[in-house]
Amino acid sequence: MRTGGRVVTAFFLLSILLFASPATPAWADQQNPGSPVVAPIASIADKTKGMKKRDGLLPLYIDEKEGKLWIEVPRLGQEMIYQISLSRGIGSNDLGLDRGKDLGETRVVRFDRWGNKVLLVQPNVKYRALTDNADERRSVEESFAESVLWGFTLGAESEGRVLVDATDFLTGTDLYGIVATLKDNNAGAYRLEASRSVIFPPGVKAFPRNSEIEAILTFTSDRPGDQVKEVAPTPEAITVHARHSFVALPEPGYVPRVADPRAGYFFVEFADYAAPLGQPLEQRLIARHRLRKEDPRAPVSRAVEPIVYYVDRGVPEPIRTALMEGARWWNQAFEAAGYLDAFRVELLPEGADPLDVRYNVIELVHRATRGWSFGTSVVDPRTG
Repeated sequence: MRTGGRVVTAFFLLSILLFASPATPAWADQQNPGSPVVAPIASIADKTKGMKKRDGLLPLYIDEKEGKLWIEVPRLGQEMIYQISLSRGIGSNDLGLDRGKDLGETRVVRFDRWGNKVLLVQPNVKYRALTDNADERRSVEESFAESVLWGFTLGAESEGRVLVDATDFLTGTDLYGIVATLKDNNAGAYRLEASRSVIFPPGVKAFPRNSEIEAILTFTSDRPGDQVKEVAPTPEAITVHARHSFVALPEPGYVPRVADPRAGYFFVEFADYAAPLGQPLEQRLIARHRLRKEDPRAPVSRAVEPIVYYVDRGVPEPIRTALMEGARWWNQAFEAAGYLDAFRVELLPEGADPLDVRYNVIELVHRATRGWSFGTSVVDPRTG
C-alpha cells in the first residue's frame, strides 16, 4: 500500500508539473492579463517612415516633428574615426573656441550591441602590441581600459543593421570640452543647458566616407567672464554649434613613417608592448598625407594622388588670392623632395560641400581681435 501510495503521489506531481510546463498554449497567456508581453522590435523602414534620410557612411534620419536624430549602424563592431569640432564658435581669439576648430586627439570608435543596448565604444589605441600574435595583442587590450562614450537603447533593427536615437547624446554631452575650456581661461563657470540645446537639421549631412551631425548647444553661467562679455550678445547664455563627424578609416596600403624630432612636425604617440627588449615602448609616427610616386625609382615623379587643398568660397578678395598664392609656395618643398605637381591649392568647386571629408579645406575664421592661423586635421590615431 505504501509503494502504491508513492506511485499515485508521483503521478499526481508529474501531472502538476506537466500542467505548469512552459509548453502551455499561447491562448493561456491571453486568459491571464498579468502575463508580460514582449513587443517585437520594429524594422528600420517602419520606424523611420516619414523621416528625412541622409544616406552615407552612417545613414542619418531626421525626425523634425519630434526634434530627434536617429543613426543607423550598418555594421556593428566596425571601427571608424570620431571627431568633434565647432561649426560656429564664440569669436574670441584668447578662448580659442573658433569655427572649424577641434580639440584633443581624434578618436577611434565602434558601435557594439548587448541585448537592447548599443554602446559607442572608444578602444584604447594608446597601448597596443604590434605583432601577429593574437594572444599577445589580446593581453594588452585586456590590460588597459576602454571608454564607453554613450549607451543607446535599440530603436529598430533590420538584417543586422540597428537604429538608435542619438538626440540625448548629441544635445546633452560636452565631449568637446567647452565647459573646461571656459573655466581654464577664467571665462566663467558654465554648464550645458540641455533645455536650450537641439539638433540643427541643416547641418545633418552624409557622404560616402563620412557622416556629419550638427547640434546647437547652449551654455549658461551666472557670472560670465570678461572675454565672453566682449563677444556674446547675452554673456549669461552662449550658444555654439558642435559638429560630430563619423569618418571611415583610411583604405589599406598606407605605410607609417617614424617621426624624427628634427623634422619639427606633428605626430601620434603610443606604447608598443611587443617592442623587442632593450627598445623603447614609446613609438611616434609622423602625421602626414598619403603620398606616393608614380615611379618610385625616379628622382622626380608625379604623385599617384596629389594633395589638393581647397579655399573656402566665402573668403573675400584680395585675401582669397593671397591665401592661394601663399599656400602654393608649399609645392616648392615637395619639388625638392622629388615630387612634381604633388601639392595644389584650388578654389572649392561651386556646389561642393566643405564638410565632405574628400576635400581638404582652407577656411576664413573671423574673431573680435586679431589672432593667428591654425591647422587642424582628421588623423588616424593608429598610423598617423
